[in-house]
Amino acid sequence: AARNEAIDPVPVKSREQQAVTALHRIRSAYVADRTARINTVRGILREFGHAIPLGARTFPARARAALDDERIPAELRGALAQALDEIATLQGKARDLTAQFERLADHMPAVQHLLSVPGIGPITATALVAFVGDVRRFPSGRHFASYIGLTPRESSSGFKRRLGHVSKRGNTYLRMLLTHGARSVLNAARRTKEPDSLQVWALATQLRRGHNVATIALANRLARIAWRVWRDERPYERRLTP
Repeated sequence: AARNEAIDPVPVKSREQQAVTALHRIRSAYVADRTARINTVRGILREFGHAIPLGARTFPARARAALDDERIPAELRGALAQALDEIATLQGKARDLTAQFERLADHMPAVQHLLSVPGIGPITATALVAFVGDVRRFPSGRHFASYIGLTPRESSSGFKRRLGHVSKRGNTYLRMLLTHGARSVLNAARRTKEPDSLQVWALATQLRRGHNVATIALANRLARIAWRVWRDERPYERRLTP
C-alpha cells in the first residue's frame, strides 16, 4: 500500500465532523426504533380488526382512538398505550435533533450553499458536509455521485457497453437522504405550474423510464449539482424553461 501511489488515502474527520455524524447516527437510531414500534403496534391492532394506513404522521392519533374499542382486550390496552408513549418520546427526540441541525446550518457556510439545491434540506446538507468533509477531493460530480453509490454498475466488453443497477456502494445514509430528496422534487414537479429545467427533465425521465428509475436518476443529478455548488461556493440557480 505504501508503494502504490494510486491508492487514495481516507481523509480523517475533524472533531466537528465527528460530532455531527454522531448526531445523525443518533437521530437515525431514534427513527428506526420509532418505526419498529409503530409496525409492532399496527400489526397487533390489525389482528383485532383495526387496519391503520401506513405513515407515521397520523398513526398515533388513530392508534389511541382504536384503544377505546371494546374488541381490544383490557389487559392489552396498557401495554399498547405505553408503546404509543414511547413512540411519541422517540418522535420528540428526533424532532429535537432536527431542530439542532437547523441551528448548526446557520453557522456552516457550505451548508447554506447546499440548502439552495432542490430536495436538500438541513438534514441532508449537514450530513453531506459531515460525512464527506472536503468536496474538492472529487475531481468531478460523477466521482462524487459514484462515492455515494448513485452511478450504475458497468459490465462492458469491447464495443458493447452494459450498464446495470446502481452500485449501492459508499455511504448508505447519504444515498437514502438524496433519494428521498429526489422523490420530493418529483412530487413538487407534478404539482407546480411553472416547472424549471430540472423538473422538466425529471418529469420527462419519469414518463420515459418509470418512477423508480427517474427517482434514482434525479438523485444522481442532485448529487452532481450539490458537488458543483459546494465546490464553487455559490448557490444553485434555478432556470425556468422558455
